[in-house]
Amino acid sequence: MAAGFARGCPNFALRRFTLEPNGQTPLHSHPWEHEVHVLQGGGAVVTEKGETPLHPECAVLVMPEEVHCFKSGDDGLVFLCLVPLGEATKGH
Repeated sequence: MAAGFARGCPNFALRRFTLEPNGQTPLHSHPWEHEVHVLQGGGAVVTEKGETPLHPECAVLVMPEEVHCFKSGDDGLVFLCLVPLGEATKGH
């Protein structure tokens, strides 16, 4: 589940996601990159290259068109996700 982001930001949207224990986001891709910073819990980001462990204070870059999902472990996962604003992300 994503929390809302501040209105009026001209270039980026910062969103906070909370995944319940042993949950995951859908496997997907999109035309923009995004940066993720883990706040709490643990899990993995899954790409076509495999799984990369996630833990508090780590950051990960997901490149444009990279197929990916986020999985949480037994303690759930809370992370911030930063995406660029513009035509590519309009309505997402």
